[in-house]
Amino acid sequence: MKEYEGKIRLVIKHYPYKYRDFSYISAEASLAALDQGKFWEMHHLLHKKSPQLDKNSLIKYAQELGLDIKKFTESLDKMKHAKIIERDAKLALSMDLYSTPTFFINGRKVVGDVPYEYLKKIIAEELNAKRK
Repeated sequence: MKEYEGKIRLVIKHYPYKYRDFSYISAEASLAALDQGKFWEMHHLLHKKSPQLDKNSLIKYAQELGLDIKKFTESLDKMKHAKIIERDAKLALSMDLYSTPTFFINGRKVVGDVPYEYLKKIIAEELNAKRK
């Protein structure tokens, strides 16, 4: 995002995969952190700490990030963002997605945790095509 500032945008969608433990509550945790301005910090922490994503661990991570624990825990308990998470999951199914991460770069589907250089190549190709 820094390298292509002002030229690209990133849209995150949650895809809590039904065969992964704690995927729904982890999605909720990231959105609860977003409510407190710490989405990316939580996002990165969840990836770093996976597979330790049970509720108690998520609360511990929220404490590490300095979040309001009462608000964070209420969000988890009530699944405050369930509509957003369900909407994103339905979108993924409608697009026949089964793997995370999956990127779409101007409609080009890139599946998996690919190297940065690969994404950079596709972005450059798409930006060049846009100029023509």
